[in-house]
Amino acid sequence: MPDAIVLSKLTKTFGDTVAVRDVDLVVPEGALCGVIGPNGAGKTTMIRMILAILFPDSGELRVLGRRSALEAKDRIGYLPEERGLYKKMRVGDFLVHIARLKGVEGKDLPRVVEQWLERVGLGGTGRKRCEELSKGMQQKVQFVAAVLHRPDLLILDEPFSGLDPVNQRLLRDLVLEEHRRGATVLFSTHIMTHAEQLCDQVVMIHQGAKVLDDTIGAIRAGFDLGRIAFEPLDPSADVAALRSVPGVAGLFRRGAAWEVALEAGASPAAVIPRLAAAVPPSRIEIQRPTLEDIFVNIVAGRDAGEGDEGARLRAAVSEGDTLQEVLR
Repeated sequence: MPDAIVLSKLTKTFGDTVAVRDVDLVVPEGALCGVIGPNGAGKTTMIRMILAILFPDSGELRVLGRRSALEAKDRIGYLPEERGLYKKMRVGDFLVHIARLKGVEGKDLPRVVEQWLERVGLGGTGRKRCEELSKGMQQKVQFVAAVLHRPDLLILDEPFSGLDPVNQRLLRDLVLEEHRRGATVLFSTHIMTHAEQLCDQVVMIHQGAKVLDDTIGAIRAGFDLGRIAFEPLDPSADVAALRSVPGVAGLFRRGAAWEVALEAGASPAAVIPRLAAAVPPSRIEIQRPTLEDIFVNIVAGRDAGEGDEGARLRAAVSEGDTLQEVLR
């Protein structure tokens, strides 16, 4: 199977700032790949180089078998992070215009546009001007613009930005539908749970460099962080006794539950019965590491991941602050 995207030693600088540093990446045809990391990590710069909006200082790339995305532009759909609508145009006219630029013709095109607007919950908005729509509605219009021509490669930069949970789910289902249709999908996000829900391949970017690139299953298998989720049967129980259980390195509050960090080499199978004996549990289970856990572990190291520095890093990937701001 050919590769949809191939990057080799791709580098881009802006003055003294290295935005993307020696990135190698292969996205196979038909993959659903997420590029994750905090805002400011270099994700958008990398995407813009893939699309030939920006040009690398060094390195090589191929997109859909071509040396430039410009040679395959009608086969690519793109949803930018920043809104790219023609504000004064009416929504329906805008979508028809974009579809024709991508080579879609036919007298049924206005009807197809209206059907898509219905699917994303924007039925009846075709006569409104783009500037009259909310940010979330504009985001959905841009998604329709990206998929109307049934692209072979769909690139989405922070596609869930500005959407409420209901519309995030709607967009997620539509992305999966495009993938089932056969499109290769590459999307960026700083909300790592979105990548966990959607992707079969995940690429982590930190300060312009790729720090991880693998399938979700392989990433989790390779990062056993040695943690157990523990919820006491009595919510008011004193859980301090858990700290003295052999094999326990630390105890941390996680909402209504507790996270038990194990010492290096400690066996969860041996520790779990001891925890249950120390404090009766309503729930006790080995905790599967999240992508956020793994990112913090890679960037800050395990010890920092359990302390104040780890909490600040978690805020960066959860709330969208740049890591440079967090680490000042």
